Amino acid sequence: MWRQRRDLTLQALGVGMRQPVRRGAVNVTDETALRHSAVWACLRVRADLLSTFPIDVFRKVNGVDVEMPVSPILVEPGGSHWDYNTWMWASQFDYDRAGNTVGLITEKNALGLPARIDLVEISRVQVFQNKNMAEHRYRIDGKVYTPDQVWHERQFPVPGLPVGLSPIAYAAWSIGEGLSMQQFVLDWFGGGGMPKARLHNLDRSLENDGEKNEARRIKDRYMASVANGEIFVHGKDWSLDFLQAQTMGNEWLDGRRSNMGDIARYFGCPLDLIEAAISAPGSITYQSALQRNLQFLIINLNPAIVRRENGLSKLLPRPRYVKMATAALLRMDPMEQAKLFTERIQHRSITPSEIRKFYNQQPFTPEQEAELVRIFGAPRTPATASGSRAQDGWPWEPVNPLSAVPYHDLSEVGQ
Repeated sequence: MWRQRRDLTLQALGVGMRQPVRRGAVNVTDETALRHSAVWACLRVRADLLSTFPIDVFRKVNGVDVEMPVSPILVEPGGSHWDYNTWMWASQFDYDRAGNTVGLITEKNALGLPARIDLVEISRVQVFQNKNMAEHRYRIDGKVYTPDQVWHERQFPVPGLPVGLSPIAYAAWSIGEGLSMQQFVLDWFGGGGMPKARLHNLDRSLENDGEKNEARRIKDRYMASVANGEIFVHGKDWSLDFLQAQTMGNEWLDGRRSNMGDIARYFGCPLDLIEAAISAPGSITYQSALQRNLQFLIINLNPAIVRRENGLSKLLPRPRYVKMATAALLRMDPMEQAKLFTERIQHRSITPSEIRKFYNQQPFTPEQEAELVRIFGAPRTPATASGSRAQDGWPWEPVNPLSAVPYHDLSEVGQ
């Protein structure tokens, strides 16, 4: 992806995967790497999550975040056929596999900011800078563009480079190892792959030198037969022993597990989240899905979220900025949610109307309030003596003084 006329070979840094890299029995590129199930799963999980987080636009007013209308560029960034979720998924997919995501700015608004960005497949993009250039250029499908014509987000940057490093380029060895194991299994079941074996004669020795090289002739005959998936026919004096057959199955499974762990580390996606088996000693366990998601959000996703927020904020007039609502990943089960809301009511940090709004319900009507009074009794008006609850702005008192929950009980709020 990146070229510059200087002595340093940047291909060694793993920037871009325009040329296939042979690792093992297969060539590893941005496309062939997706045949590895762990690569696909890691990229899918991250793209699925970041593309479905709700986004909000804010600006600071006297140090307070004030919500603003969402700009059209964040509703349909790629035009009518590319809404935000679809556009974000595609850009995040390239962002995580190649370290860069690129698009052409095809429309601008009255403020000179991008109004439409058409994403470009990363394999069609080159970034170059000659010695006489003040800044780098982009070459897309043979046409040269300046940076103000291109929308470009990167991660994993290196000082002095305008592009980010490619995880697939650096993971090529591990990806190639996994794909080679898959290729071997395909060859094995297709009849073209064989483990190490020994073909020997129990009754006589064979000539290995000269024109009468019987060992070579019989070996060639055997290899030609099994390569075509045919049966090797021989006399009773020949014996074929597989030197790897007994342990190959277990070794292959162990190799697959280890390889998936390597891939997951490159792409910042824990093994259990891509449904890969974990049998390592000392594996971390979690009491709830909430704890697991919180760990994944903080350690794995949050850095990418902050980078994407900063990139999307550049599409808006300042001082507006974008925030992703990551709380969607931290949804609690109904019982835990009810306990949290009850505690917040008791500590006066939220009102029943706000909780009802959370459940997409309207505030209590007079009829509902009358029903609550009929069931729980009328709230008492506290005295105004020093130290009373009325002085600190909390006018409601539970009918039963032994009860720790005000009469606006959460069980009725969620109805």
